[in-house]
Amino acid sequence: MANNQTTDTFRGTTIICVRRGNRVALAGDGQVTLGNTVMKHTARKIRRLGEERILAGFAGSTADAFTLFEKFDTKLREFRGNLKRAAVELAKDWRTDRVLRRLEALLVVADTETTLVISGAGDVIEPDDGIAAIGSGGSFALAAARGMLAGGADDPEEIVRTALQIAAGICIYTNDQISLETLP
Repeated sequence: MANNQTTDTFRGTTIICVRRGNRVALAGDGQVTLGNTVMKHTARKIRRLGEERILAGFAGSTADAFTLFEKFDTKLREFRGNLKRAAVELAKDWRTDRVLRRLEALLVVADTETTLVISGAGDVIEPDDGIAAIGSGGSFALAAARGMLAGGADDPEEIVRTALQIAAGICIYTNDQISLETLP
């Protein structure tokens, strides 16, 4: 993965996370593509980690994402559930390790206090507005979520579900088979 990797490179998913106070919803679509062929419609691209207190979603290569979920869960245990510390340490390892730096994925992780986007370029980004979206349909879902919030929507679960449905109607690499997790 090049150090200037962007979310637009990852085709095959949309992940969106919305935070309103300490309420968090993370959702992902279920489509897996190989080239221009849909291989699976009902993949689960989101997980609960860190003793079920952390939500994580991935965009990118499936095998790479599973490796990153495992590494991140290990970091969470190592740093006693401290999301920010575990994210920074994962990003450092991901960027500098000879094997890990070849992994092509992005992660969105969240607990009841923090939402972060983690990349292999060493990025750990906390969005200003509590909304994070990655993957090929990420910008569509992000725009939809921001529009709903501007229009007065306040339920994170409703916002991520609707934003993903909107993205699925636009992005050919995103479908409407939604997996959703919430905190608390």
